[in-house]
Amino acid sequence: MPLVIGIVCGDAFPHAVPMIVCLGIMVLLAFLLPVCFFMNWKYWFGGFLFLLIITTGYTLAARQLSDTAFPISNRPAIYQVTINQTPENKARSILCPAVVTLTSSKDSALTSVHNHPQVLLYFQQDSIAATLKRGDRLWIHARIAPPPHKGIPHEFDYARFLQRRGISGTSFIPSGHWQKAGHDSLRTFRQKAADHQEKIVNLYRELGFQGDELAILSALTVGDKDDLSEDIIETYSITGASHVLALSGLHIGFLYALLWFLTAPIWKRFRYLKLPSLALIIILLWGFAFLTGLSPSVVRSVCMFSILTLSHLQPEKSISANTLAATAFFMLIIHPMWLFDVGFQLSFAAVTSILMFYSRLNHLYRSRYWLIRKIWSLMSVSIAAQIGTAPLVIFYFARFSTHFLLTNLWVIPMVSFILYAAIILLLLTPFEPLPTLIAPYIEKLIQIQNSVLQQIELWPYASLDHLYLDAYEVFLIYLILLLFYRFLELRIPTNAYALLSALLIFSIYHTTILVRHTPSPGIAFYNIPDCPSVHCLSNGTQSWLVCSDSIPRTNWLRQSLATHWNSMGLNTPLVLTQQYNNLPILLENNILTYKGKRICLLNHNRWNTRTAEHPLPIHILYISHGYRGSINELTSLFHIQTVILDGSLSNYSKKIITTECLQLGISYRLLDQEGYIHIPLK
Repeated sequence: MPLVIGIVCGDAFPHAVPMIVCLGIMVLLAFLLPVCFFMNWKYWFGGFLFLLIITTGYTLAARQLSDTAFPISNRPAIYQVTINQTPENKARSILCPAVVTLTSSKDSALTSVHNHPQVLLYFQQDSIAATLKRGDRLWIHARIAPPPHKGIPHEFDYARFLQRRGISGTSFIPSGHWQKAGHDSLRTFRQKAADHQEKIVNLYRELGFQGDELAILSALTVGDKDDLSEDIIETYSITGASHVLALSGLHIGFLYALLWFLTAPIWKRFRYLKLPSLALIIILLWGFAFLTGLSPSVVRSVCMFSILTLSHLQPEKSISANTLAATAFFMLIIHPMWLFDVGFQLSFAAVTSILMFYSRLNHLYRSRYWLIRKIWSLMSVSIAAQIGTAPLVIFYFARFSTHFLLTNLWVIPMVSFILYAAIILLLLTPFEPLPTLIAPYIEKLIQIQNSVLQQIELWPYASLDHLYLDAYEVFLIYLILLLFYRFLELRIPTNAYALLSALLIFSIYHTTILVRHTPSPGIAFYNIPDCPSVHCLSNGTQSWLVCSDSIPRTNWLRQSLATHWNSMGLNTPLVLTQQYNNLPILLENNILTYKGKRICLLNHNRWNTRTAEHPLPIHILYISHGYRGSINELTSLFHIQTVILDGSLSNYSKKIITTECLQLGISYRLLDQEGYIHIPLK
């Protein structure tokens, strides 16, 4: 806990305490600890140790964030970069993760960049960019900076997310703004691992796997999820089987169980072979991690099972809360930013919950039939894991899968069969034509697994969507679970009072959130340049999203605003682009009338040539990309009260329009500066 506190403080306030001061405090505390130990000052020793670990966590987190710092310039500069990962095709660009090695100064001299920061470069798609590959050295002319904060409610902090992953910034590189400077054939250890991962995926293709079957097999065995279609991802998400697509603890657990099954009879018979057998398990686990590209989720899981394997050296019970805490402690010492990784949180929440509740759930029902006992045991594990992960799943994904019990009863045995069959397939690769004979059976297993999950997806109430919990509610839920477990362990009045008090606090806080976020009639504008729109809110769950484009790109807007809409309890808004005449919305010629307010969505110039004897009163003129006229040209047609300028407009256009508004006495608001504009209505 003190290490977690230190990391959280270091992440929130990385520059609050200078690094030299942190190091001085650590040296002082390290000197005081032996003194307190020999003087038998137990409370002082505990307090100083607690403070030392907090300072260590703060220093590690602040140092890692400072290493990602990158000088931000308002103007593009020339950089030399080296692509360090395989390029990935996106919808409108090619993503190339790279490291910056050189940059040009003002006098055109080349200087080395400190720490070689990692960046994400998005190249404009063309035939030349399609030839880029890992190891290419490039000269680019670009402005590298962290993604900007849009200022919309409950916005996902993408810049901090990248920073925690060691990425300093992003940039879009148009065609003609880069050229190749050579190729670096050297490979880091992680890049060599990625090469092996790519070889295994290519082997699957050669054996005839394609489509969803190839994507599922690649995800289950080597953690490559690039080929997963949106439909199959949604199927696994709704049914509660998404965890099997992320190569992590479940898959490493299957491999660990197989290795344990093969080695345990040997060292149990010959005790002197116990240490070599456990060492062999650890080596094989890390070998598997290498073959899968050393992804963070696999490395975390292998670390956990390595420590679990070493814990078997003691005769006592090996799997315990202390083992789990030690695993988390050493992993966070090595990589403190893993604390904020969703996979890390879900893994430890699931294992902790299993340790707390599995035994009690499993003893609720005892059958004399072996098969029923095994089924109930699997269900108990699934329920226990779901108890621990449900708050985080709702917090991050706003969804709860109601059929998770049935799904896990089906998917976990199927995944184990597929994974073990894939291991046999890879082991038999040198012995042709055996892999070719096994491949169709693996493909059939995957098809059966997917077809059953697709049927479960169609069942009513397969998932509860649009759920919302904030960070404080998640914390209170886990506090309630801990107090409930403590009450089960020791049923005394004090523990019962603490549990009931936590439940009361959660109820009061949750009620307050519901009241505060209750939707009321209004109009909202969001700083999402890709999709200028007006959000019309009612006093219920229904709302309308009026877009100025005939073919709106609302997917990105929905992803950006999903958490905000969920917090208000809104259903997915109805998107309107054409003429619409239905109470309480009237939309005609891009003029919206709602609750007595008239809003004109202006992204064209067709009004500029028109006149009217009596100007039409417009409460809000919403100008977005596509309008190239002036406000003066519209005054004979509209009587304008307020102008809202969308972030999609260029700085030049905004400057001209705001100057005209000042001259005409019209109020204006800049959406890219405010981020979010909400106008309440009666």
